[in-house]
Amino acid sequence: MPAFMEPFRIKAVEPIPFPSVAGREAALTEAGYNIFRVPARLITIDLLTDSGTSAMSAAQWSALLSGDESYAGARSFERFERVVRDLTGYPEVIPVHQGRAAERIVLHELLGEGDVSVSNTHFDSTRASVEAAGAEAVDLPVEYDDTAPFGGGIDIERLGRLLAGDARVRCVVLTVTNNANGGQPVSIGNARAVRHMCDEHDVPFLLDASRFAENAYLVISRSPDMTDRTPREIAGEIWLS
Repeated sequence: MPAFMEPFRIKAVEPIPFPSVAGREAALTEAGYNIFRVPARLITIDLLTDSGTSAMSAAQWSALLSGDESYAGARSFERFERVVRDLTGYPEVIPVHQGRAAERIVLHELLGEGDVSVSNTHFDSTRASVEAAGAEAVDLPVEYDDTAPFGGGIDIERLGRLLAGDARVRCVVLTVTNNANGGQPVSIGNARAVRHMCDEHDVPFLLDASRFAENAYLVISRSPDMTDRTPREIAGEIWLS
């Protein structure tokens, strides 16, 4: 295949706007520089989120039409449940419509006024849930180094000091990849160290695995000793670290 050809056919097109520089400036001003308030009809390329803004594949559209939407006992859920159990080893699978709903439920159960939640970097909605519960969100990302293969983990030394010296810590949230810190991946070693430290101090370890598949790919591509592993095997190790 020629290098200039895309490896797919485009089956649908959607017109997009091309506002002028003045038009974009006016839209930002009117929105109070809050990009959540800029109308989508004025956006040429949507970089606000990676949550479902791209085109779906032919296989995804087919699955949408052949999926079982039964109110209870759907075969689509059976498949979902089977895959999640296989990846995580957890017997209980409780679906929610979106990760933001899950984190709100979990964090409001764990946290209260004056408590502390620690993370490699709290995602914006995660921080909102923490603070809505009256708690404090503390970010402990590893020191930035653009030559390091893994820049998304938690600073283990600072985490150890915090867990040893602050009894208010009620949970540690490890987000893979670290979306709020440039989408940097988290190494298997960092995930294991965080889990071990949480167990040692009897603090719940929460894995926000919204991008665990991408993280698994980056672990393989950036770790010389992992090149013979599959993404599924790496994903399993992250969950069971």
